[in-house]
Amino acid sequence: MDRAALADFLRRRRELLRPEDVGLGQGPRRRTPGLRREEVAALAGMSVDYYTRLEQQRGPQPSEQMIAAIARALRCSLDERDHLFHLAGQNAPTRMHRADHVDPAILRVLDRLEDTPAIVVSHLGETLVENRLAAALLGSSVSLPGNERYQAWRWFVTGNELAKYAPEQHERLARVVVASLRAAVGLAGPGDRRATELIAELQTRSPEFGELWAKHEVATRWSDNKTIVQPELGRITVDCQVLHTDDQAQALLLFTAPAGSEDAQKLELLGVVGQQTFAG
Repeated sequence: MDRAALADFLRRRRELLRPEDVGLGQGPRRRTPGLRREEVAALAGMSVDYYTRLEQQRGPQPSEQMIAAIARALRCSLDERDHLFHLAGQNAPTRMHRADHVDPAILRVLDRLEDTPAIVVSHLGETLVENRLAAALLGSSVSLPGNERYQAWRWFVTGNELAKYAPEQHERLARVVVASLRAAVGLAGPGDRRATELIAELQTRSPEFGELWAKHEVATRWSDNKTIVQPELGRITVDCQVLHTDDQAQALLLFTAPAGSEDAQKLELLGVVGQQTFAG
């Protein structure tokens, strides 16, 4: 771990970014260029103290997951992400079959969706980044540990995903989750070790997943209609539009409702509820 070079890289990247580059307001007059340390820490989902120590050459060696989070927060390119891994004394993830680095262009789109819940997921359904409204609508999953970041795991193993959707849709959505996962595994090929491990663990932990997996249903998600049960606002029916990257390694999920509908009004109200929840 090259503490001095890592600190210098982090500081320089932070100073190059403007608040509007990451979806933040300009706010009070800034005495120094770029983002503040607390803003980067918030974007990366870590404490301000932890990030500050890294910039001051006195922090512990960050984990792979932490480095990836910092790279996303600083809107690093893939080359810059790999450089960041090397400075932190870690091996950069192989570019083939790894989709945990969100392209800066996708992040710029996400940053501008202030009134639309949106999530970026990997080909295996791992939540990579979410905006504030998505967290208010579905609960935050980007900071969950290990396999809980994967939708299929939350659906079939922990069961935490089921409560987010109307009961009458559970059977259909379970099949959609499995069919989408099979399509992604087929697209990635046998060299995707993470996919192989995830499928094996799901089959071991969930008989229901095993039964659905054995059906060999395959389908890539492009759009869907879902009824979400939001704790404060109740049932909200939304159209889920899925926008894939060219290699289908990642997808941007957008949740919308027809203009003027009761569901659209609830999504607008969700903005207020979400702000109050995060402020608390």
